[in-house]
This record gives sequence, C-alpha cells and structure tokens, in this order.
Amino acid sequence: MSLRVLNPNAEVLNKSAALHMNINAAKGLQDVLKTNLGPKGTIKMLVGGAGDIKLTKDGNTLLKEMQIQNPTAIMIARTAVAQDDISGDGTTSTVIFIGELMKQSERCIDEGMHPRVLVDGFEIAKRATLQFLEKFKTPVVMGDEPDKEILKMVARTTLRTKLYESLADQLTDIVVNAVLCIRKPEEAIDLFMVELMHMRHKFDVDTRLVEGLVLDHGSRHPDMKRRAENCYILTCNVSLEYEKSEVNAGFFYSNAEQREAMVAAERRQVDEKVRRIIELKNKVCSGNDNNFVVINQKGIDPPSLDLLARAGIIALRRAKRRNMERLVLACGGEAVNSVDDLTPGCLGWAGLVYEHVLGEEKYTFVENVKNPYSCTILIKGPNDHTIAQIKDAVRDGLRAVKNTIEDEAVVLGAGAFEVAARQYLVNEVKKTVEGRAQLGVEAFADALLVVPKTLAENAGLDTQDVIIALKGEHDRGNIVGLNQHSGDPIDPQMEGIFDNYSVKRQIINSGPVIASQLLLVDEVIRAGRNMRKPT
Repeated sequence: MSLRVLNPNAEVLNKSAALHMNINAAKGLQDVLKTNLGPKGTIKMLVGGAGDIKLTKDGNTLLKEMQIQNPTAIMIARTAVAQDDISGDGTTSTVIFIGELMKQSERCIDEGMHPRVLVDGFEIAKRATLQFLEKFKTPVVMGDEPDKEILKMVARTTLRTKLYESLADQLTDIVVNAVLCIRKPEEAIDLFMVELMHMRHKFDVDTRLVEGLVLDHGSRHPDMKRRAENCYILTCNVSLEYEKSEVNAGFFYSNAEQREAMVAAERRQVDEKVRRIIELKNKVCSGNDNNFVVINQKGIDPPSLDLLARAGIIALRRAKRRNMERLVLACGGEAVNSVDDLTPGCLGWAGLVYEHVLGEEKYTFVENVKNPYSCTILIKGPNDHTIAQIKDAVRDGLRAVKNTIEDEAVVLGAGAFEVAARQYLVNEVKKTVEGRAQLGVEAFADALLVVPKTLAENAGLDTQDVIIALKGEHDRGNIVGLNQHSGDPIDPQMEGIFDNYSVKRQIINSGPVIASQLLLVDEVIRAGRNMRKPT
C-alpha cells in the first residue's frame, strides 16, 4: 500500500494474483513447447518480420527466436537456454518440467497450502532424485578406444528428436566419427575443431564427413590448378602484399630511372618472401610429381599470385584464423609467421586438394590427410531452412557424444528414468518425510511424469493407459520406457535409447530452483507507463 501512495502509476499484483500470473506464464510456455518433445514431436514455423521462414523443433532455437513478452516466461526461457549452453540439450524438457511443477503446485495452493511448505518438499525431492540418478545411471568405460555403439545410440536418440528418422540415422555415424576424430588422449574435447560447412546443393541426405578441411573460398589466379594430388601444405600467416608505411611518407624523384628504382625497391621486400616460398617448393618437389599448396591467413597481391602460379604453386589467401588451427591439426606441420627459416619440417601433407565451384561460390577441399585431429561436416540441403535445421541438430549431436565421453555414463531413455524416479520418491522417500512437506515431494514426483506423458501424447497414444502400464511394470521391478509406435512398455537398453547423464542432472537441478523462486513471489510491482519516461 505504501508503494501505491508513493507512486500511483506502478502496477501492483498482490498475493494470489502474482502467484497465478507466474503459474499461468509457466503453463503457457509449457503448452507452446510440449508438442515438440521426442521423435514424434511436431515442428514450429517461425516467420520473421521480413518474411524469412525458420522451421524447427529445437527448443533452444525456438526460445531464442520467439519474442516472449511475459517476464516470468522470459525467466524460464533463459533457464532453458542456459541448460543448452551447459549441456547442449534438454531445453524443451526443462520448460515442460518447470511448467508441470507449477501446475502440480497450483492444485495444492488452491486447497490452501502455503508455497513455502511446497518448496521445502521440492528441495527434499530434488536431493533424493539426484541421489537416485547416481544409482540409476549406466557406467560406460571410455578408454583409449571408446565403445562406438554406445556413442551411436546416444547420438541417435538426440538426433531423432530433431530430424526425421532416416536422416538422423545417417548423421549418427557422421557425428560419432567426427568427435572420435578430434579426440586426443588426456585432453579436453574441443568441438570447434569440427568445422560445420554448408553448401546449398543437392539433398539433405548428401551431408557427409570430410576427414580434412573444407574452406569457403578458392584460389584467386586463373592459371593455378583446380585439382592436385600428393600436396605439401604450407600454413602461414605472412603478408604477401605491398603495405604502405605507418608514417606519412612520399617519393620524390627527378627522372624516370629513379622512379623505376623506387618501385622496384618497394616490391623487393614482398618478392623476397615469395622467392623463399618458391625455393622451399623446389627443394621438396624436385624429382617427384608432388604439388605445393600455400594457405595464407593474410593477403597475397596479384603480382605475388602471378609469381606463385608460374612456379606451379596453388595459393589461397585470407583464410579464417580458426581454419589455420584446424589445418595444422588436420594436415600436420606447423603454422609459420615468418618466411625467414622455412624448413620441410613445417609442411603438412594432404593426398588431395581440389576446388568445387557452386554458382559464384568457391570451395576448396583438403582431403586424404594422415592422422587428422580436425575434420569438417559438410552439410548439404536444397534450401536455407533445411540447412539450418540440420546444423542445429548436428551441433546437439556433437555435444551429446562429447558429454557421454566426459560423463563416462548414460541414462536409460524413453521416459524410463522419470517413471523409476517417481516410483522411488512415492514408495520410499515420501515415507521418510514428516508433515506437509510430503505433499511437495508428491507434487515433484507427479511432475516428473510429464516427460512420458508428453511423449505418449505426441505419438497420439492414450496418456492414462501408457502411464498405468509403465507404473505397473516398474512396480514389478522391470525398468521400462515407452514404445512410441505401439504404446507398449519396452526395455530402452535393448532398443538402444539412451539419454545424457549430465543433461538429466542439469534438468533436475535447475527446474525446481526456478519453480521454487516463482512460487515464493507474492507481489509483482511493474513500472507504470508514466514511470518509464522521465518527464
């Protein structure tokens, strides 16, 4: 009341109004995203102001692209996007779990229960569920040679929720091989060493893994070869073009000879650098039919290009800095910043270098490299939104494989963990809790069931039948998930449906925290229209 006396323009929502605004916002966001969950989920079409279309069922993309007005919904969306940043997946699950926690809480609060008691119950249930997750997870041994089949199962489970089945199965091998290619023993996996390159060309099933590198530009001289085999690769960051002096300087000459001498002196510095590169080429390529490729991060001017072309060298200029790191990892050798002491030891090797022209775009492929620690996933598709959809899915697939290698554990999917955790909370944990906090534990347990319920709903199955069947099997001691085709319980381990341990842990950690904060809000003070503009 005192605030209203101080500022009559502020909008104030009291007790139950504030709580119901938060609950409705969470339920509203849940209703938008829940149809996207799982392999049978539907696709959303986002149309921008300029008419650009984006087709996606990736929760992270939707939450970033959608313009959300409600402050509570924005808060939930940020939590879900943070979930994606940390573990690479689980955005849709986070949103629907928070929404379901709020929905279960609404029932109890309408019956006169205080939110604080519910929140205490949530906290107990969260700790118990995390302990249960530690027991429930399936350890996976990741030595020097990880079990490829397990990695494929995890990647397939993730990709099938984003793309149609046959394409997801094809991308599974690509994603697993890409991560295993860049993996170095005793070092963290750097997914930036997998280049995602796209070409608007052919069909989505033509997407492939290139064990090497694909650069999005070509050589700049018409006389250079378009295809070369057995190539030495020189990766350098050297300016091969004339650069003006840093201070203001001018040339003064009294006759043509002096001018010629000055122009020659200007070029001499650059020509000397080019000459050293040509000398190295002659040293390593004389007496054999090997080729020589220069990939430079800085510029190469036309006279230098001409000299290199005459010497039979393929030269590419202005490569991205990231690609310089990838090139060295893919081809071997080392990146040089000066041409003063070039040796054959700093050269990389590629069995094949060729140029592909697509419309006005040029792509250079560096393939058949020895022991690559960097690779390229070449995404193809007939239009931009297909490419964008595959790109998002591949990014999530790479993160899923990386998480599995780092966690050294997986969790049974298809809703099996959620049902098992719910039975554990209701049958064991609830009995150890005293007082009304039991209702908080029960609400949390029922909220966990939102995942199998939504999976069943999206597959066009009867949710009640499915949940009863799953609970019955779990009570008999069988750990089962949901078969989305028939609605029958299945063993996820036999079907190869696995989720990431770190994703599950993050969902259980972050969901109740946000739900608890929203439940404890009893007053919302929103700046009035007149407060926003200083008069």
